[in-house]
Amino acid sequence: MFRIEVGPTDLARSRFAVSPLFELDNLLRKLSGLDNNRLPPDWSARLRPIFRRLRTRTALNAVLALQTRHYGAGFTAPPPQGLAQTIEDDLASVRATPLSLARREIDKCLSLVPATDERILAVLRDKRVVEVLAETLETAWHELLAGDWLQLRAICERDVVHRAGLLSRVGWAAAIDGLDRKLRWRDGAIELAWRHRETSIAGSGDGLLLVPSVFIWPHVAVHTDPPWPRTLIYPARGIAGIWQPPAQEEPGALAALLGRSRATLLVALAEPASTTQLARSLSLAPGAVGDHLTVLRNAGLVHRARSGRSVLYQRTPLGDALAGSATG
Repeated sequence: MFRIEVGPTDLARSRFAVSPLFELDNLLRKLSGLDNNRLPPDWSARLRPIFRRLRTRTALNAVLALQTRHYGAGFTAPPPQGLAQTIEDDLASVRATPLSLARREIDKCLSLVPATDERILAVLRDKRVVEVLAETLETAWHELLAGDWLQLRAICERDVVHRAGLLSRVGWAAAIDGLDRKLRWRDGAIELAWRHRETSIAGSGDGLLLVPSVFIWPHVAVHTDPPWPRTLIYPARGIAGIWQPPAQEEPGALAALLGRSRATLLVALAEPASTTQLARSLSLAPGAVGDHLTVLRNAGLVHRARSGRSVLYQRTPLGDALAGSATG
C-alpha cells in the first residue's frame, strides 16, 4: 500500500495540470513495448512506421535508453505548471536542465538498465546531450503526437471540469475515490493499492498536483521526488473513444432527426464542455460548433453556465432522454 497523507493546507493548495511531454513519454513506452498495454490497432498501425523511422534517423534510441519500467529521467518529462502548459513550455524546461543534473539522472537510468550500443552511449556522453535529447523530443512530438494533441488535450480539460464539479459538490473524498479504482481516500490520506511497495509519505503543506493523462491508461503514477511536487497522474475520463472501436460512437438514428453534427454534439455532452473543447475533441470548426449549440439550446436540449472564465454546455434532462434513447 502506498499512502500519501494530505492535510487541510495540502487540499487548499492542490491544483490540476496537463503535461504534453509526459503524454509523449507514455506514448513512447507503449510503442517501444516497455508498457505491456499496447496502443489500439489503428493508432499502432499509424504510428509504428513513424516510430521505427525516428529510431533510425534521430537520437530516439538514446531517449528510450532513459526509460525503465519503474523509472525515467525526470528532466526529459518535467513537471507541468498548470492547465495552460504547452509543448514549448516543456521543451524550454528540458533545455534549461543543468548538465550536471542530466548526467546524474542518465547515470541512474544506465545503472538500472545498462546500454551496450555505442551509438546510444556516444549521445549520452556528449556534452551537448541535453540539447540533442530536447531536439529529439521535439521531433518525436511533431511526428507522433502533435496532430492529435488538440483532441487529447480537450479530453484532459473536460476531465478537469468534471473533477472540479465533484470537488464543489461532494468534496475531496468522493473526487479522489473517482479518479481510479486503485485509489481511495481514507483517514486523511490518499491510498494507492500497490502490491510491490509499502510506503507512507507525510504531508508537506505544498499541495498535490493532479494530472489527467490519456496514455497512462490503465495505470496510475505517483511522483514524490524532486523536481516533481507530490503528484498523482491518472487516466482521464472520456478516453474510451481512443481505446474502443470508433463504430460504437456513431449517434445512429439521432442523426436523422437532428443532423449528424448536432447529434454528435448532443451525444458528446454527457459531461460539461466548452465550445473550444468540443471543437477540439470532435475535429469540428469552433464557429460551426457554436451555431449548432445555439440550435440545441433553443430546442431545450442543452443549457449553458459559466465556470470561471469558460462557458460550459451540458445536456438538459430532455437532451439526456433523447441522446440516451438513440444510443442505448
